[in-house]
Amino acid sequence: MGDRRIPRPEPAPPMSWTDLAHPPHTLPILALALAVEAACGYPQGLYRALGHPVTWIGRLIAALDRGLNRGDARQRRAGGVFALALLLAVVGTVGLGLTRLAALAGLLPGIVILALLAASLPAQRSLHEHVATVAQGLRAEGLAGGRHAVSMIVGRDPETLDEAGVCRAAIESLSENFSDGIVAPAFWIGAGGLAGGVLYKAVNTADSMVGHRTPRHEAFGWASARLDDLVNLPASRLSALLIVAAAALHRDASAKGAMHAVWRDAGRHRSPNAGWPEAAMAGALGLRLAGPRVYGGTRVADAWMGDGRPEATAADVERALRLYRTACLLLAATAAVLAALGLTGRG
Repeated sequence: MGDRRIPRPEPAPPMSWTDLAHPPHTLPILALALAVEAACGYPQGLYRALGHPVTWIGRLIAALDRGLNRGDARQRRAGGVFALALLLAVVGTVGLGLTRLAALAGLLPGIVILALLAASLPAQRSLHEHVATVAQGLRAEGLAGGRHAVSMIVGRDPETLDEAGVCRAAIESLSENFSDGIVAPAFWIGAGGLAGGVLYKAVNTADSMVGHRTPRHEAFGWASARLDDLVNLPASRLSALLIVAAAALHRDASAKGAMHAVWRDAGRHRSPNAGWPEAAMAGALGLRLAGPRVYGGTRVADAWMGDGRPEATAADVERALRLYRTACLLLAATAAVLAALGLTGRG
């Protein structure tokens, strides 16, 4: 009896930098990043001094566009594929390198460091401010003020919009950007940490810059546009679900209407992703969104999302913003709960 030895617990293995790039540690990174960005946004002083990750990525895309977008259509398409691969290699290497450096500080400091860096990727606060400015412009300066404010966030011709058109454009932009500007980077941060988030932003920025059906970018931007459609598939569906859930928490919104509009209309949108959050928002607010629009003097035919009234007002923009704030809170709460469950399960 006296010779029996009590086994000592094995020491925990040292943390690898890859731990911070995979769940469950990516989930607390996400939860903290969303909280920081909602509270602080991206500080203007930091933007003036250093710029923003999207501007850095945009400079690289512009350089690749200048250098590789040439020749016939086949050569341009091949150049676009190569440019996208090179962009992702550079951005992914930076993201993984920063993750490795953060791991040197230890687990908790590493999570905090990566969360602060990842907070630059979602745009909850700035999106809210830009859309709120449309309602404020309409109330303060009438149609001219609304047109000017909405021209900052949409690509359609503002002079073709009446007051209802301005309000619909603002709500549509809020809905679509909730998906690809907040939920999508959050999804990929949760899936792959900082590296996952920056890779998503690279794809999304490339699509914004070169993924248009113009003579210059029809072939060169093909790969970027198709990959952006693919990586946004999960977030577009999740964003619709979050809007439906948010509508259930507001008396002046309809979760049932949101679900019905998504089921009936989301697949009719010309975009494989934008229709999901737009239909959910339209049904929740009792509006009709999307439909025919004018871009660069060209009329674009698109299906209507929702079967409510098309006469949106500044009050409807404010209702949409309330739903948006609730949906962002639900996203952050979900990330926090999943983080807690993941860390508890690991322990």
